[in-house]
Amino acid sequence: MEWAMAELLYEPDRMRKAQQELDTVVGRDRVVEESDIPQLRYLFAVVKETLRLHPPAPLLVPHRPSSDCDAGGFLIPAGTAVIINAWAIHRDPSRWEDPEEFKPERFLRDGREQCEFLGGNEFGYLPFGAGRRACPGMALAERMMLFSLASLLHSFEWLLPEGPHMELADTFGIALRKAEPVVVVPKARLGMSELYA
Repeated sequence: MEWAMAELLYEPDRMRKAQQELDTVVGRDRVVEESDIPQLRYLFAVVKETLRLHPPAPLLVPHRPSSDCDAGGFLIPAGTAVIINAWAIHRDPSRWEDPEEFKPERFLRDGREQCEFLGGNEFGYLPFGAGRRACPGMALAERMMLFSLASLLHSFEWLLPEGPHMELADTFGIALRKAEPVVVVPKARLGMSELYA
């Protein structure tokens, strides 16, 4: 959530685009409901792009093959600890155009989503792992992140207290965190005050 807000604050045109989508789908006379989420394609792409650039666990949980196997031309002996660097895979220039740039539109080409949201067999995109060993909380993460982000963007305008610039530096560890936390000032966006009760 923090990374999604940071990226949108860093590029306000993209935040406005997400808010315009919310205004079209939800309007400003009610709050976001879970039933609105499937219609929020651009917001869906924002979440996917956020997880591509800032995977929650940059190094996936180690695995050990039960038998010798070949991976990309390398022999992996049985029992060898294998650690997948999702952060590097998500920034691989042979797979992603402009891999260091935040571009949610990359997931909306040709009017279709370009890959499954989380998991599946798209091994160039693994924010929570893939296959049988993927994170069991993926479905919850998808729902909560989309709904929470939609609610925050729909209900409030977000302003930076110290001007329009923000740092996007991260700290590498078990979890990928922002080096400096996001500090923002919310301003009511909806016309009816009872919607905030």
